[in-house]
Amino acid sequence: MSNPMKENQITTDPSKPAQRMRAGSLRIAALPWVIAGLALLVMPFVFNDNSAITIMNQMAITIIFALAYNMLLGQGGMLSFGHAVYAGVGGFACMHVMASTDFFAMLPLPVLPIFGGLFGMGLAMIVGSFSTRSAGTVFAMISLGVGELIAACSVIIVAFFGGEEGISGDRTYGMPFFGIEFLQQIEVYYLIAFWLMVSALLMYLFSRTPIGRMANAVRDNPERAEFLGYSSRWVRYYSFIFSGFFAGIAGGLFAINYEIVTEENLNTASSGVILLVTFLGGVGFFFGPIIGAIAFTLLQTVLSLQTDLWAFYAGVLFLATVMFFPGGLAGLLMMHVPAIKMGRASKLVVPYITTLIPALIGILGLSALVEMTFHVRHSSVGDEEMTVFWTTFDSHDLLPWAVAIGVTVVAFAVMRMMLPTLRAAWADANATKANTSNGGAA
Repeated sequence: MSNPMKENQITTDPSKPAQRMRAGSLRIAALPWVIAGLALLVMPFVFNDNSAITIMNQMAITIIFALAYNMLLGQGGMLSFGHAVYAGVGGFACMHVMASTDFFAMLPLPVLPIFGGLFGMGLAMIVGSFSTRSAGTVFAMISLGVGELIAACSVIIVAFFGGEEGISGDRTYGMPFFGIEFLQQIEVYYLIAFWLMVSALLMYLFSRTPIGRMANAVRDNPERAEFLGYSSRWVRYYSFIFSGFFAGIAGGLFAINYEIVTEENLNTASSGVILLVTFLGGVGFFFGPIIGAIAFTLLQTVLSLQTDLWAFYAGVLFLATVMFFPGGLAGLLMMHVPAIKMGRASKLVVPYITTLIPALIGILGLSALVEMTFHVRHSSVGDEEMTVFWTTFDSHDLLPWAVAIGVTVVAFAVMRMMLPTLRAAWADANATKANTSNGGAA
């Protein structure tokens, strides 16, 4: 008599590695993507200034680049110090397509980023053929060397890179797309927003494929992945070339938005920035680079209009991320999921208010001291007045220094005094039923 349970049981062939580890479902929750798409449609009506639209364009390009970089670092465990070269080469390729006026006149502008993606993928295929044989220090050093090599070639190979001045173009020479010539910045915004949604969706789907799943396995334990019959090198290689493709897409969108590409788009500093952005947002989560790109772009654009020390504050934020919350900003958000699921998140509201407000005031006081020190050290002779937090005062007077020091010390003292209450509330909000019953029995 046959057993119906065994007849309905799913069996796999051990000789086929693809069946030994099933990929995640390619079905996605549509609601977050619909909300994101609606937000992208509405944002130009909320922030309708041209400068704000330009900032949003830069933010979207950085998001695509950061998500592409996260395919290496977050999903594959490959730390790259030269990933900006793939975005840069993609941008230069798109600028050359713009310069080919006869060909560009027959090409709709929304198609142009594909050329950047293909050039970025082509370069990734060449570099990845020898750099993805191993991860860790070897891969990082090879990526750094390749980045420095191509950055040096950008000054030597003038025919392609344009030397120190770079290459400029005009996006309006392309064939109109349904009558749109992309003369206005808002038209470029919707083009970039479209590519942002498409690229993010494709990268998310890639993370759900067998290669994307195996990239996580190779990242965590390459020896076990090899034992199961998967080639760690080929998994890293495929992840690398797809990451190069989407980095090239970001470079092409940069060329469309700014209509100029220079050596700065592919040097080591740009690679370091995208590493900072990705790590700041959180490499362990798909949406982490999105948060990091938004935060860093606001620091780079909005904060830079208020102070010359924005890079100093960005560095301090990155250092604090590494030291205190290595999961990034996304990790901080995800820490609250258990408390939310258990319905105890409300217990954290008051402790957060009583602790974080003094901490914020202390940070503002400390930043005021930094700004005052910078002004005293670097201001010209006779320039003694400065403005901090919409307040103008004499930086050489003793009273502003005393107020800033007093506010900083008192605020951090109050924060430290409230920390035990916050810790107790956090433990109570995240305590499981078993821990609660054990505590009651004790």
